[in-house]
Amino acid sequence: MSSFALLLIIVLLLLSGIRIAQEYERALVFRLGRFTGLRGPGIYWIIPFIERQQTIDIRTKTVDLEQQETITKDSVTIKVNAVLWFRVVNPADAIIKVANFNQAVYQLSVTALRNIIGQHQLDEVLRERAQINASLMQIVDAATESWGVKIELVEIKDVEIPESMQRAMSREAEAIREKRARIIKAEAELEASIKLTQGALEMEKSPIALELRRMQMLLEIGIDNNTTTVVLIPSEFTNAAKSFTQMVNQGNNSAS
Repeated sequence: MSSFALLLIIVLLLLSGIRIAQEYERALVFRLGRFTGLRGPGIYWIIPFIERQQTIDIRTKTVDLEQQETITKDSVTIKVNAVLWFRVVNPADAIIKVANFNQAVYQLSVTALRNIIGQHQLDEVLRERAQINASLMQIVDAATESWGVKIELVEIKDVEIPESMQRAMSREAEAIREKRARIIKAEAELEASIKLTQGALEMEKSPIALELRRMQMLLEIGIDNNTTTVVLIPSEFTNAAKSFTQMVNQGNNSAS
């Protein structure tokens, strides 16, 4: 009976050392406090009471960086928040070299975000967000490389600016749009004046073309029934009428 009990105890001890790691997990095994290697994924065995394990998830993690109030290079106070994606590529370094790699990555990302915003003006933060994201990712990734962590992506999610600055930017945008509208109108008037000048020069060469243009103007005016039409009599007709009147007057004088 004692032999059976001893055998049962040995079997239970052996079974107690069996562990299972999921496909997305890795287990760090420590023997009497010394790191001996990685285990998993799948089933593995550790020496009971002598070895212990610490499991780590190697999937990509998404971290929401809380809103940070910071000052831009041109002394504008804004609030910025971002999203960070990272994963563990070296589980041993992530556990051994840093006490809490999740917290360390978070704090480093928040600090880098505040610093990089302070190096850019407000217009750059609003326009060049992709470039700032790339620079931020490079800074954080270089700092976390020794921790066995890979930064996959950093995205600034929202930029909140003061209401007074929003009103000023709105007025500036309105002034720019008005300036563009005036420039376009002036360019159109210049082009129209050039075309009118060219047309006048061509009509000056041909009196018939001038009279045809006058007739066309009469047709355009007559489209609207509510308008008063002013008939333009060609100068040739006026001169001919004067000559005819003078001839008639001379004939009457001769007859008398």
